[in-house]
Amino acid sequence: MNAFAYRDGSLHCEDVALDRIAAEIGTPVFVYSSAAILASYRAYASALPKATICYALKANSNLSILRLLAREGAGADVVSGGELEQALAAGIAPGKIIFSGVGKSRAEMRRAIEVGIGQINIESEAEMKVLSEVAGGMNARVAVAIRVNPDVDAGTHAKITTGKKENKFGISIDRAVEAYTRGANSPGLRMVGIAMHIGSQLTDLAPYERAFGAMARLTEKLRGEGHSVERLDLGGGLGIAYRDEAPPSIESYADVVRRTVGGLGCHLSLEPGRSIVGNAGALVASVLYVKDAGKRFVIVDAAMNDLIRPTLYEAYHQVLPVAEISPGTPTRPADIVGPICETGDVLAIDRPFPDLQEGAKVAILSAGAYGAVMASSYNTRPLAAEVLVKGQSYFVVRRRQTVAELLARDSVPDWLADEPGRRSRG
Repeated sequence: MNAFAYRDGSLHCEDVALDRIAAEIGTPVFVYSSAAILASYRAYASALPKATICYALKANSNLSILRLLAREGAGADVVSGGELEQALAAGIAPGKIIFSGVGKSRAEMRRAIEVGIGQINIESEAEMKVLSEVAGGMNARVAVAIRVNPDVDAGTHAKITTGKKENKFGISIDRAVEAYTRGANSPGLRMVGIAMHIGSQLTDLAPYERAFGAMARLTEKLRGEGHSVERLDLGGGLGIAYRDEAPPSIESYADVVRRTVGGLGCHLSLEPGRSIVGNAGALVASVLYVKDAGKRFVIVDAAMNDLIRPTLYEAYHQVLPVAEISPGTPTRPADIVGPICETGDVLAIDRPFPDLQEGAKVAILSAGAYGAVMASSYNTRPLAAEVLVKGQSYFVVRRRQTVAELLARDSVPDWLADEPGRRSRG
């Protein structure tokens, strides 16, 4: 569904005008549509009703979004101990949580085992050894899948490709049988299956076809060696439309799943993230100044610390004026930039944009994934507020950080205190 549309001259999220949110909450502010999030999740659940849909928290881990999905029965894909705690706090059942990631610490492993994690995906043989030691020391057995690296090029940006042999993720598929055998003979481990994730923002199903086919062949090979393979974790990565991309439908993706691995008798899990929340969110900002010195700059109060994707990935995000522009209104190329003291603080480049006055509001679309969750306080800029819309109502699901809260994070030693004898925090 289209979460953002013009109505009565103003851009709305569901039935709430974005200029109302901006006036009442201030800018910059992230705005999310609960209806769009649920529609995307339900599309996966409908297309693959027997699979466990483990939402990837790294896309957007706001607690209210997690609770919204938990109520739908979603599981979770987590990649840190912090994300594990977020999933638990949201009410996601531990047995529906998959712990991925290349660098799990012993403490994170212990905590995962303590809460009854559904599955840990092992990404190296060194990690397998440590997990065996941790689980054995707890007199526990933990369900383990080996994440294999199938050496499949997903055809996406180099920084979000994860399934090639030069990437840090997973165990080479050529060593998978040996590693699986070692795991099966390791104390504390119960080998249950294999996992993969070849990258993010895929808009072509062919890489999935190749990777899932490799998983199917590996499953048969493992079974031929006498191993039990009960589960297949297919990862995530299905793309969304930021500009003119034509990502495949979830149903088309499900057809590939059924055709390649559907007949193996394994329980399937998926780890979608961006495709559930990406187009359900926007970052609303105010115009501070318009600078025209041969090149036109529209300077807004949102910046790369709020949305780093354009800086980090050269990513495209559509930018729209919140007040609807009449057809035929003249436009001129402009860069939409933020206040941060970096040349790379650019949100959009050379966009045809109408003349806007100071104080006008703009919406940076497709900001529901890898937006607020990747934000920082660079330049001592407080984190933006986040809002969740439901129908005609909205709720502040993360209040705006204050400068005082940023300052309170630091401690000053006694020898730097302003007054002799005055003690400082810490």
